Amino acid sequence: MINNDVLRSIRYMLDLSDGKVVELIHLADADAPVTKEDVQGFLKKDNEPGYLECGNQTLALFLDGLVFHRRGKDDSRPARPPEKRVTNNVVLKKLRVAFELKDVDMHEILEAAGLPISKPELSALFRQSDHKNFKLCGDQLLRNFLKGLTMRVRGNG
Repeated sequence: MINNDVLRSIRYMLDLSDGKVVELIHLADADAPVTKEDVQGFLKKDNEPGYLECGNQTLALFLDGLVFHRRGKDDSRPARPPEKRVTNNVVLKKLRVAFELKDVDMHEILEAAGLPISKPELSALFRQSDHKNFKLCGDQLLRNFLKGLTMRVRGNG
């Protein structure tokens, strides 16, 4: 999925203001050069004037900030550098951590969105990319997961 779409979807799901998005990014990296105006550009459609592409580092910082915001930051552990490339699998993993979702929750969310998957299919999404049973998370699966999680979080599903 396009990074801007992921950011837009999570922002809607949690009803975050532009300032809160910046705050979450700065929670992961206080020196991140992201402003409220940048976030407004990320949220525009690609054919609108003022559109800005949300880069991998920005999305990674936002997702890390979301994890820190929801679960707390462990200062005893060294900070991990943000991912250089944010794949759909990375987005899925970070949301799973941020919302403290178990396998049962993941299945319920996907089922609610109309895309049930088997246990082996789900576990394959969370394996290391060099594992023989690793499976890439497609755009449709991530889109449906975000839709199901939104229904769960916002209480309209």
